[in-house]
Amino acid sequence: MSLEITGKLLLKYDTQQVSEKFKKREFVLELAEEINGNIYTNYAKMQLVQTKCEIIDRFNPGDVVKVSFNIKGTRYEKDGKVNYFSNLDAWRVEAANAAAPANNNQGNYGNSQPAPAYNNSNNNFNNNSGGNNYNQAPNTNTAPDAVDDLPF
Repeated sequence: MSLEITGKLLLKYDTQQVSEKFKKREFVLELAEEINGNIYTNYAKMQLVQTKCEIIDRFNPGDVVKVSFNIKGTRYEKDGKVNYFSNLDAWRVEAANAAAPANNNQGNYGNSQPAPAYNNSNNNFNNNSGGNNYNQAPNTNTAPDAVDDLPF
């Protein structure tokens, strides 16, 4: 699963040689989101691995960047105790002003617009015609509070 986020580059760490065959470089994005007139700030620590460690070099703290990344999760067991951890593995970093505006959660750092509402109540798969209408566009003219988003 590939995701994108736009934020302000806050910190860049040095590359770490974790093992003979693995290296990583971490960096931190500051993410601001406005909710009901209040601005909430979050911080996301992300990592670049192997040959991607150098792609953050051309950016400086304070630059607004768009990061493409994957979520990686690992199960870890030691002494009979199971633990899980997640990493945000970046694979592309570009200047936010060079990126096309996207419908994702960019807070105050980009030109984001809310995604259109999707009306799930118009079930195209169970119609009386006997055919499958997979290519029909969803009806987005329904008010958001009237949309039934339950999967059953």
